[in-house]
Formats: sequence, C-alpha cells, structure tokens
Amino acid sequence: MADPRGFMKYDREGPKRRPVELRVHDWKELYEPFPEEKLKAQGARCMDCGVPFCQSPTGCPVVNLIPEWNDLVHRGRWKEALKALHNTNNFPEFTGRLCPAPCESACVLGINSDPVSIRVLEWNIIDRGFDEGWVEPILPVVATGKKVAIIGSGPAGLAAAQQLVREGHTVTVYEKADRIGGLLRYGIPDFKMEKWVLDRRLDQMSKEGVRFETNVNVGVDLDVQTLQREFDAVLLSLGAEQPRELPVPGRELKGVHLAMEYLTQQNKRVAGDTIRDEPISAKGKRVVIIGGGDTGSDCLGTAHRQDCLEAHQFELLPEPPPNRDSSTPWPFWPMQLRTSHAHEEGCDRQWSVSTTKFSGHDGQVTKLHAHQVAFEGGKFTPIEGTQFNMDVDLVLLAMGFTGPVKNGLLDSLGVQYDARGNVQVGENFMTSVDGVFAAGDTKRGASLIVWAIAEGRKSADGIHRYLQANKPVSVSRA
Repeated sequence: MADPRGFMKYDREGPKRRPVELRVHDWKELYEPFPEEKLKAQGARCMDCGVPFCQSPTGCPVVNLIPEWNDLVHRGRWKEALKALHNTNNFPEFTGRLCPAPCESACVLGINSDPVSIRVLEWNIIDRGFDEGWVEPILPVVATGKKVAIIGSGPAGLAAAQQLVREGHTVTVYEKADRIGGLLRYGIPDFKMEKWVLDRRLDQMSKEGVRFETNVNVGVDLDVQTLQREFDAVLLSLGAEQPRELPVPGRELKGVHLAMEYLTQQNKRVAGDTIRDEPISAKGKRVVIIGGGDTGSDCLGTAHRQDCLEAHQFELLPEPPPNRDSSTPWPFWPMQLRTSHAHEEGCDRQWSVSTTKFSGHDGQVTKLHAHQVAFEGGKFTPIEGTQFNMDVDLVLLAMGFTGPVKNGLLDSLGVQYDARGNVQVGENFMTSVDGVFAAGDTKRGASLIVWAIAEGRKSADGIHRYLQANKPVSVSRA
C-alpha cells in the first residue's frame, strides 16, 4: 500500500464522456483519454481495508486481485499490474468497458464515501498492455491430443477456449454468425466498445491455436452425433438468446422489432456490411423502447445516432429510489436509479407503464396503447383512468431474455434443464450428458459479462479434469 492516506487525499475521478453534441454523430467510444497521473491517484485511493469485498464473489465473480493492481498502478508498475489482472480475467478490456462494476458497489471505501474507480483502472491497464506489446500469445508446453468443441463465441466460450488451448488441448469454437464474438460483436454498440478491441484479443487467441469456425449452426449445419463422435468434450456456451416477448394485439405490425434485431443490424452497418434484410432505422422517427435495462439503453443510444425525431423509454417496474435502497445494503449490488450515457443524450423515461396493444395503418405501426400499473403483492394492477395512446413509428422490445433457445441443439443432445429453464450442470459444469458441459448464460440465464468469463474459466477447469481422468493425456511436445 503505497499511500495509506490516499483515500483521504484524492477524490474519486474518472474520464469524462465526450460532449453529447459531438458523440451522437459518430460510433466511437464514449470516453476521453484519462491522464496517467490521475490514474495513479485513483490507485492510491484503494484502502488497506483488511477484507477487500471488491474481490469477493459478491463484488467480482472472477475474483480479480483488485487491491494488488490498484497499488501497482499507483507505483507506476504497469507491467506487473497487467500480470495481476490477467491472473484471474482473460478479457479485462471487455469487463473494463462493459461490466457495471459490482466491485465498486462492494468497495469498503464506498460505505461512507465514493468508491475507488476500479473499472477505469482495469481498462487502462489492459489497453496499456496492448499498446506496449506486453500482451503476447501464451503457447502450451505439451499437446494432449484431445479435442474440445465450444458452441458459441461469446465471453464464456472465448474464456473457456483460451484456458483449454493453453492446457494443450485442440479447441474449435463454432459460431453460427458470420463473425466471432457473440453479443460482444453484434449486441454491444460500437460507442460502448469498438470492435477492434475484440479483434485484437481474437488475434492473440488465434496465434495461441484456437480454431474459429463461423457460419456453422451446430445442430443444423453440423449434427450432434458428428460433434460427439469427433470431439472428446463439448462446451455449450450459446448464451440465453430466447427473448422475452410482448404478446399483445398488433405485435405483428411492421415497425415493432426485438432489440437484438435492431442492434445486430446497426453493428453490421458500422462494420461496413450491406444489409439485405428489411432495414430498421430510427431516422426521423418517433421511437418507443419497452424495457429499462442495459439493452434498452443500447437501443436508445443507437436511435440517437440514427437521428431519431424523439425517444421514449417505458419500464413496467416502479421508478427505483435515487440512492441505495435499504433492501440492498452494502456490499450488495444496490437497487437504485441509474442514468446512462444514452439517457444523458435525451429521453422521456416513464415507469410503471404496461403496453396493452399496438395499432396502425397498412400493416405499419402508428400508435401504442398503454396504461399505468401499480405493483402490489408481486402483481401488476392497472390504475383506473391512466390509459393513454401515443403516436409511434418504431417500437423496440428490450425486455430481456428468458433463457437459452432449446429447440435444435439443446433438445437434440437431450440435456436436462433446471427449474428456470437453463441447462442444468453438476459441480464440474458437466450436463446430464457425459462429456457435454455448459457455462455462462446457457447455464445461469442472462447475466453479466463478468459472470460469463468466470464460468467459462471454471467450465474449462472441469473439462480439463474430465479429460485427464477419463481420457489419458499424452505427453507429446506442442
């Protein structure tokens, strides 16, 4: 601990967002550069707190060595900080940019002050590591001759792939889309994470020996029997892609779209692709986003950059309190109102709103019909006299996901599901089918990127132990 009084000497600080009037006209990342001296000062704010709740499972599912690399940044020992960061997290450049930072909510300093700027330090450590050329391929010492198939190339699948290839296994990642990355590629807008950030990590993984196969829908293009016959183990990391629908009259009208249809299409545009499907654009339109979470915020930021006429966001739940609610005391993730960068760019936000139907002309949505509701006893009750209609041109459904898609691969494999409809696994992350494992959103439901990485690493450990115990490992040199 370089400065025992750092938390008293320095205030919490982080990089500023680029001005709204500039950033809504491009797809570049939100933040301006943050000077090194300020980063060192933020590292100095980390206390000698005795029990660092920031790196407990409550604060960090990958159990990052946060106090260690905070101190190393303060001392200017960046390469050592990078090593500490990579000890627990394969992709700090993703979590640093995209994770909502439960570690900061669990920071001991945050009990009666502002927590340490952990997330900012994290992404600056890894970006510096890449800039300095410190991030290099890590090659295995031996080749085991064992083959692992990973289905899905989101953060869980990628983390497992990197861990397993470093153990000497032959790893092939199958992705049904045309590019690797899953929702990192097509669900996250570039203004939150430009795709060169993903590509530079994939380049490292390719050099380590991970094989990537795109445009392969396992269960359709590649049958399950072939997969099980050709590989010694299979990991299911295909995410939780089953969207929560809104089964109301008028859902079939043109102009009513699922959030992922909208976000995927715009990410393809930014990548320079030609859009062959019916284009979805907010340009000059009155937009309503149904759903108040991160996906809704991503839709809102995208609509602004497409130059929408106006934007509204409806949430079924009541408005959260402005500060941490007593039901979620420290060190838990707090229930409180959060305003994102997209809301800063402009939005009419409304809570306790239930949409009852859509109506339109010539098959195109033109009106949204809704009323306000009260949430009592675990149920939503319409409030009499609160019905309203709104003129709309584009409605985006961002109400979350209900679990993995079961039709196709999962049902063909015959895996068992838990009470929530996710793939059920044992302690070693193996499903009810021998040699078939599951991790990330496929196993736990839609969750945070940091949980996906943590489960990818744990499932890789389970697969490695399975291969050692059941499939004798060779000792041939890689």
